[in-house]
Amino acid sequence: MTEPTGARDASATRPNKLSGSASTAATINTTTTITTVRNTSGAHIQLTDVSKIYHQQAVAAVENFSMDVQPGELVMFVGPSGCGKTTTMKMINRIIEPSSGSIQIDGREVLSLDPNELRRHIGYVIQQIGLFPHMTISENISVVPRLLGWSKAKISARVDELLSVVQLDPSTFAGRYPKQLSGGQQQRVGVARALAAGPPVVL
Repeated sequence: MTEPTGARDASATRPNKLSGSASTAATINTTTTITTVRNTSGAHIQLTDVSKIYHQQAVAAVENFSMDVQPGELVMFVGPSGCGKTTTMKMINRIIEPSSGSIQIDGREVLSLDPNELRRHIGYVIQQIGLFPHMTISENISVVPRLLGWSKAKISARVDELLSVVQLDPSTFAGRYPKQLSGGQQQRVGVARALAAGPPVVL
């Protein structure tokens, strides 16, 4: 959720639905090695009794879910398909609106914020990659920095930095288009794009 210092498994308290309190269900799988990065930056995220009921569905996709994520903490949702993991993340950046409950980032209720402005400060790695096919890799990565009014020099330096971080040579890949990359390379570009503006929250 935020830049990671540690890892916490926010598993569903029921096998088929994300519900209840993540703090009471938090466990660390000792069979899995998790690399952590010490960093005090990030944002404080609080979900309180959040529910989502889709139109004309009798069963909630997410029901009375609460969690508290401290700045710099990495939280992973683990559960079967359809239990509400993606729905919960999309409610944080208001791609999906919650039916009830409260979602706050650094004490500010997300429903009171302009959704476009909110999303400019949240990095989002789309499951289906979601690169713009008509834009070069450099242009894809720099979408949010351009919206924020960064200078061309700052954008260029940031694109080169992030391509190097995801192990794609800037001189080779910056000018290419998504269709010229493999699926794995496109996913790396998606991660770079989510990190481009240094957001305090990454989903």
